[in-house]
Amino acid sequence: MKWLSWDINLKTRLIGETLFNMLFWMYFPFLTIYFSDELGVVEAGIIMTAPSIISIFGGMIGGYITDQFGRRKIMVIGAFMQATFFALFALSFSPWFDYVAFIGISLGKSFYRPASTAMVADLVPDEERRSVFATFASANNLGAILGPIIGAVLFFQYRSELLWACTVVTLLYSIAILYIIRETMPEHEEEDEESKTLLLLVKQQFVNYCEILKDRVFFFYILGGIFISVSIMQLDLYLAVYVRNFVPAQELFSIGEWSVALSSEEVFGWMIGLNGLLFVLCVIPVTKMLDSWSDRNSLILSACLSGIGMFLVGFTTSAWLLFGITVILTIGEIIHGPVVQNFVSKYAPKNARGQYMGAADLQYSLGRLIAPLTVVLSASLSPVLIFGFIMVCALISAIIYVFVFKILPENYTANNKNRDF
Repeated sequence: MKWLSWDINLKTRLIGETLFNMLFWMYFPFLTIYFSDELGVVEAGIIMTAPSIISIFGGMIGGYITDQFGRRKIMVIGAFMQATFFALFALSFSPWFDYVAFIGISLGKSFYRPASTAMVADLVPDEERRSVFATFASANNLGAILGPIIGAVLFFQYRSELLWACTVVTLLYSIAILYIIRETMPEHEEEDEESKTLLLLVKQQFVNYCEILKDRVFFFYILGGIFISVSIMQLDLYLAVYVRNFVPAQELFSIGEWSVALSSEEVFGWMIGLNGLLFVLCVIPVTKMLDSWSDRNSLILSACLSGIGMFLVGFTTSAWLLFGITVILTIGEIIHGPVVQNFVSKYAPKNARGQYMGAADLQYSLGRLIAPLTVVLSASLSPVLIFGFIMVCALISAIIYVFVFKILPENYTANNKNRDF
């Protein structure tokens, strides 16, 4: 589906979300460092668990109210919420006030995301939907390339100005949603009042998740995903703290009298930027290269690359070696994403595929909830022990994946007999 033929709703969103995502990556990777400096390492590790909880319940509530009140209305609310809390963050009365503002931004994002995704489904035919989602994903990853590199300078030296820029861009985008984007929610029959209660929705979702997790194979699959998520998500958690505290400012290269030197924050920014660049350039080639691999072997390779790569970080403070290790970490992350989605789509019953997909997201939310524990532990343990703990989590994930594919039902492998499961 060519971009020029897209609906005006999609064009407006692509431009707005790309700009916002660029600004997002200018501040988000550095929040752990900021709160560690202002509040303490232990406190920062504890409070950074909140976004994962908000992601679970905010997404659930956001999806519900999107279906009840419309995509455009909820997108406007979510976008204006983010603009408001960005302004409060920019005022920066105190670190705790900044944290409340960050939580508000996360909540606004949780409301916005389900409505945004639903709008694509409303507007795009089934056969073209994958390419449209891929275009949005690629545009978002472009922000992850330049954002951290620029943010490594702006966040620590011009934080207020950066956050005011986020406020203005988000506010302008909110106004664009209000005046340009139209509602796309299809007409549906009115539900009775009882079915509309939020409490009943949460209860029903909880019951559905419990039923799904009684599936022994799927339970261990989620468990394996939680352990590897702990490793993958360290890129903007303990890795940020480690680079800030242990990696010195250093000269990257020199040509004659001209040289490029990076501070520790800039080294971390370049690592995050490299991670985003590799995603944009390598996600399709790597996925195609491993297409003949089984899901089992791909998941095990992903866990091993992520865990061993993280462990190697603890043995160097060289920027160039850290960039090389970032390549290893990113390849592990690239392999993991498409495979986990592929596994669920093949394993889940056709009449419950959506519920299984939703339950599968728990591995990321719960992984994000546990991952900040490394920041808390860093107050009393050495970097090598912390990175060792991260590697153990990843290797436990690999072992669990081996077990999962041993207990898979026969009908799963029979439907995929061309691969070695």
